Amino acid sequence: MKIQPYLFFEGRCEEALEFYKTVLGAEITMLMRFKDNPEQPENCSTPPENCPAPADIENKVMHAAFRIGESELMASDGHCSGQIAHQGFSLSVTAANEAEAQRLFANLADGGQVQMPLTKTFFSPQFGMVADRFGVSWMIIVAH
Repeated sequence: MKIQPYLFFEGRCEEALEFYKTVLGAEITMLMRFKDNPEQPENCSTPPENCPAPADIENKVMHAAFRIGESELMASDGHCSGQIAHQGFSLSVTAANEAEAQRLFANLADGGQVQMPLTKTFFSPQFGMVADRFGVSWMIIVAH
């Protein structure tokens, strides 16, 4: 069994992927736009999610896969509602050392919101929590 996070950016997926490439060294392994959907059904009365993409979202990301380190994640623009709501989870990143933790934390915090400053804890020499500019919560930790 394999579990992978699937993130919905509601119209900002491509921007988020570029941000993660810069900040986390993400590698995009697959990207499909709504206009590239090979299945364009004849009858679109139900369900609506199987209908051809409206012109205003045809260039948005229908599905993407990307790798950060050893982890694989997936993403989409979803319904392109503009209402990003990443709640109830955090992605945890184990940094190789304190300098890397500080760099990652600062880059993810740029345009985002610090939830807990990067600091020494009883379980780590450096641990902090931040929501990036897309609302994704991250926990940065240096393992003992």
